Amino acid sequence: MKQRALGLALGYAADQVFGDPQRWHPVSGFGTLARAAEDRLYADNRGAGVVFTSVLVGSAGAVGYVADRATRRRPVLSIAVTALATWVVLGGRSLGHEARTIDAQLREGDLAAARRQVTHLVGRDPSRLDERGIARATVESVAENTSDAVVAPLWWGALLGPAGLLGYRAANTLDARVGHRTPRLARFGWAAARFDDLLNLVPARVTAVLTAALGDDPRAAVTAWRRDAHKHPSPNAGPVEASFAGALGLRLGGTNVYQGVVEDRGTLGNGRAPEPADIGRTARLAARVGTGALATAVAVALTCRW
Repeated sequence: MKQRALGLALGYAADQVFGDPQRWHPVSGFGTLARAAEDRLYADNRGAGVVFTSVLVGSAGAVGYVADRATRRRPVLSIAVTALATWVVLGGRSLGHEARTIDAQLREGDLAAARRQVTHLVGRDPSRLDERGIARATVESVAENTSDAVVAPLWWGALLGPAGLLGYRAANTLDARVGHRTPRLARFGWAAARFDDLLNLVPARVTAVLTAALGDDPRAAVTAWRRDAHKHPSPNAGPVEASFAGALGLRLGGTNVYQGVVEDRGTLGNGRAPEPADIGRTARLAARVGTGALATAVAVALTCRW
């Protein structure tokens, strides 16, 4: 569908030029709505989490579907709706900005600032991270979020238009909010976490393929993906981080601390440990993967007949 393909391309360009809206960001508004819904619907069981996730993701998808259907016969409006939805849900420019900021802080020797900044990207405890620990955290987060914030929304936008874009972002946002294995959220957040895993099964592997194709060492990327991805506790972060590790000649994974809980993320790749200089390399690879994801999404959208 030409209108969808053009809307995706324009929205991607808007994200690259303008980044996230600084005020009245719809995703922030959705987060506020999610907090209110959680206050009303929370119960310590999976059923309540299923209702919570279904209502919020379904509502976001319905908004996109109605807007898409209402403008389907008006090409300019249809393109504009898809472009706006794409711009709103993508996070490629912001991800690159965070990586470059941490890179600059480490180059200037400001470890305290880098520790604060890295919390924008990761949930692990940064208080004891040295320069290499921050570099590893940043590289891993840029890899994973390239899939979550760029490749996956473009994929679902190519298949389902604005409904896919908004529905995916809603699901991903809920996973970030309640999809944690804490005593309070282990059951309530189960549906959000599993649904996000399902939505990312294909996009994560598309990301791994693009990383291998566009990275410096395709063979090493594929080898690390096939050999090491299963070591990661996430079925989708594993292939992405492993392929980035192989493509960059790095060794990722290891032990992280989340809210006092130690978690082993496995060893991905067999290169050297990341250094601050690798953050820029990772951001450049992520940018190439994003461009490849756009080309893939446009091709898929052009073949759709719905």
